[in-house]
Formats: sequence, C-alpha cells, structure tokens
Amino acid sequence: MPTQHRAIQSRQALLRSAAEAFTEKGVPASGMVDISRRARLSKGALYFHFASKEDLTFAVREEALGALRILEDELARAPHPAPTAVRDFAVGLLGRVDTDVVVRAGLQLRPETAPGIAEPELQQRWFALFLEKITADRAAGKLPPGDDPRRSARLLTALVVGLLHLGQEDRTWWEKDVVTDLWAQLLPSGADTVPGPVPEPAH
Repeated sequence: MPTQHRAIQSRQALLRSAAEAFTEKGVPASGMVDISRRARLSKGALYFHFASKEDLTFAVREEALGALRILEDELARAPHPAPTAVRDFAVGLLGRVDTDVVVRAGLQLRPETAPGIAEPELQQRWFALFLEKITADRAAGKLPPGDDPRRSARLLTALVVGLLHLGQEDRTWWEKDVVTDLWAQLLPSGADTVPGPVPEPAH
C-alpha cells in the first residue's frame, strides 16, 4: 500500500476512534493512549498526525463541518423547490449524523467540554441558506408568491434544528421515514409549497 494512502487511512482511523471516545466518555476523559489503541495504531502514529488532543478535537469538528458543507452545497444547487430540497437536505444530514460517528461527535462538541471550540452557529447558517433558496425559487417561478420568505425559512430551520436536537436523545427522530412523514404532515399539499399565513381565529 502506498505510504500516502496508508497515512490517509491512519488519520481517518484516528478521527473515528477519537469520535467514538468523545461520544462515549466526553472529551476531558478521552486519553490519547486510549484513542490510539482504539485505532490499533501506536501513540507515535497518533502524534505524527495530531500534535495534541486539542488538535485532534479540532480535526474531528472540521471533518464534521466539512461533511455539512457538502450537503449545504448540494441544497444550494438542488433543482427542486426549497421545501423539497430542504426535506432532502434534512434526510441526508440526519442520516449522516446517525451513521457517521465523526459527524455526530463533531456536532456535539461544545466549548465547556472542548476548550477553544466555538459553537458552529448552524441555525444562522441554515436560515440564511434556506432563505436564499426560497427567494431564488420564487424569483424563478418555482414557488408561488405568498408569505414572507423569512417566515418560511424560519419554519424550515426550526424543523431541521429541532429534529437534530431531538435525535440526540432518541435517534429514531433521524430515520428517513420519520422525516418524510413529518414533512408530509406539515406540508400536506406536497413539499413544493410553503404554508401561507396562519388565519386569524374567528371572533
């Protein structure tokens, strides 16, 4: 096996091992020796790739955010109208979080347990992304004129962020059937429209 390919495999194994340790024991209780043993690599191999546990922690976070950026780029380029595109984004995101321990651990890192780690501000990023998609789709005639795009973007952001949060306690919330069923209930006309204003109650 070429040296470069072996080095890439070793690095990925260390990221997975660190992520497993972080999710099981937390960052403070996860030692470098334990992480290297989980990866079946020497401590020297670990320090060849990562100078410290802080470097390894940042690498886990960056690996997770890199996976998210790919999904976000796919959403921005999606030909489907925003509600459908965001549903597909949610399915892809939550499925990846459920099956990829590096992504799951990276999104769970917090400053109080991993000093130097900043909150990823996913809500703000996704709100801006969804708003841009809704606005572009309406300008292109893919969505009918209707409610304030910011309101629609807030709804879609709340759905994605809420499911991400709920699944941390019960991972059935991340299942594809659960996500698509929720979208069908909230957007019963088929996910290509966004709910309009809520009517005022009759007096």
